[in-house]
Amino acid sequence: MEFRYLGESGLKISEIIYGNWLTHGSQVENDTATASVRAALDAGITTFDTADAYANTVAEQVLGDALKGERRASLEIFTKVYWPTGPKGHNDVGLSRKHIMESIDGSLQRLGTDYVDLYQAHRYDVETPLEETMQAFADIVRQGKALYIGVSEWTAEQLRAGHALAKQLGFQLISNQPQYSMLWRVIEGAVVPASAELGISQIVWSPVAQGVLTGKYLPGEQPPEGSRGADEKGGANAIKSFLRDDVLEAVQRLRPIADELGITMAQLAVAWVLQNPNVAGAIVGASRPEQVASNAAAAGIRLDGDVLARIDEAVGDVAVTDTTETKSPERRPA
Repeated sequence: MEFRYLGESGLKISEIIYGNWLTHGSQVENDTATASVRAALDAGITTFDTADAYANTVAEQVLGDALKGERRASLEIFTKVYWPTGPKGHNDVGLSRKHIMESIDGSLQRLGTDYVDLYQAHRYDVETPLEETMQAFADIVRQGKALYIGVSEWTAEQLRAGHALAKQLGFQLISNQPQYSMLWRVIEGAVVPASAELGISQIVWSPVAQGVLTGKYLPGEQPPEGSRGADEKGGANAIKSFLRDDVLEAVQRLRPIADELGITMAQLAVAWVLQNPNVAGAIVGASRPEQVASNAAAAGIRLDGDVLARIDEAVGDVAVTDTTETKSPERRPA
């Protein structure tokens, strides 16, 4: 495993991050989830990302239980706040001071820790003054409940405004967590340049495009049984834009590149996002322990300019690059 600094801070994180968005507390049994976390630790992963909204708080509990007994100072634990949780009442959502201050205490209790290394705004809240949100984060940092503050899916303009307020309030805004992959490059035009200027790193989710870049989905064929693309309860809808034949044909053009390098297509996808110098870590999930070791093997892989050019040639025509795709919810979700 290799490690990178997160933003302009002294905090180092593993460049492969274990995330439990779609698995813990919902798709896999707790024993399997715990085994996957143990596999992550065995692979040298020290950074774990979750959120209070995942499985409506259950994912945090499962992760906390799985990490019991580990030396806390040897781990970097990240969580998030914004989406509705609990009974999902009128104040159980957003980035108001009330919701943030109550949510951090709930997250710490479920995770079984006195602090999180990074507390993240899971989206931008258009219904709360940014000053109110950032003051609440500042107070949480001063209370020692979070060491650093990050955000997720904020635009370049929102990052600039948040960074300026954080500086005034005496704490560091060090990260942004966007979707990023060979197929989804919307952060490259505005978010990455602004972040590099501000000293903010990207912690990217879905580097394998929710499994599409593994190559298991074939053009003209139905999604494999048991795959996310075959999950009519929500998984299929989440990735349907990637399941077009032109996209799947482009993905298959990546197979010879991975084969020549002696790595899997998933490892190629994860390694690709890590070539971006503004990316500090790639979040990978797993429904089985063996997937963790395979994904973690992407750490340290360096792709030369010729390989990067071949990847662009293979998928460039289908990659989404429109910077306006980074946007905030128009209102808080109910």
